[in-house]
Amino acid sequence: MKKLILLLLVMLFALPGSLSAAPGSIVLDGSTTVGPIAKSFAAYFTKKYHVPVTVSESGSGNGAKSLINKSCSIASMSRVMKKEELDAAKKNGVNPVATIAALDGIAVVVHPGNPVRNLTRAQISAIYQGRVTNWNQVGGPDSRIVVIQRESNSGTQESFKELVVGKTAQIVRTAETQASNGSVKSRIAVTRAAVGFLGMGFVDRTVKPVAVNGILPSVATIKNRTYPVSRPLYFYTNGQPAGMIKQFVDLSKTADGKRIVSELGFINNY
Repeated sequence: MKKLILLLLVMLFALPGSLSAAPGSIVLDGSTTVGPIAKSFAAYFTKKYHVPVTVSESGSGNGAKSLINKSCSIASMSRVMKKEELDAAKKNGVNPVATIAALDGIAVVVHPGNPVRNLTRAQISAIYQGRVTNWNQVGGPDSRIVVIQRESNSGTQESFKELVVGKTAQIVRTAETQASNGSVKSRIAVTRAAVGFLGMGFVDRTVKPVAVNGILPSVATIKNRTYPVSRPLYFYTNGQPAGMIKQFVDLSKTADGKRIVSELGFINNY
């Protein structure tokens, strides 16, 4: 009995920042963009190591909150943690440490029937701030632009604002807000005048990515950082990962992990 109790304690403390996780299990919460990686890694990990892995996709901001509150083992995030999040973590005895899960490009996408193939970063910024309102102002048809954005808790939304629109700029009030990459894609696929943005792993034939400053998002342009709207995706842990947590976040460095990342349409960092 003493040996069993000791084993359970060892398994518990091998899961930093996971007070709500059952011993021997892993809990992830956070970004919908990182979600496909997290879920595929979870399925692989459970099958190979027989370790239960739970994945929630409540947004990067909520992932950070879950890690700070010690209600998840790993926060999956499509942006870096903010200063106020790091300060809150420190106050709660949590030390967030980031591991890059993959690289991603935020693709600016339109309906496949839209003839526009290229936009400058300045034009996209003007569209999202409401200074450009018709496609004919940027070489397209005479049609009012339907602007699609993500919710404020989205890491993709924050990255897009910082990389394209301007960190302190205000997005036009008429912009439609969608709760996930999937819902953005679905809306644009049926709306000829719409523009939005997606993580590269979500782009398919139902939408058309446009070049930004003449450069299309691709594995090569994201990896060499020539595509202007590129970013890393992260797994955050409480302290340096150890035990099963380390094996999980380090999956992207393995041959199987790299294969999974590539198959999902993301770009390997290692």
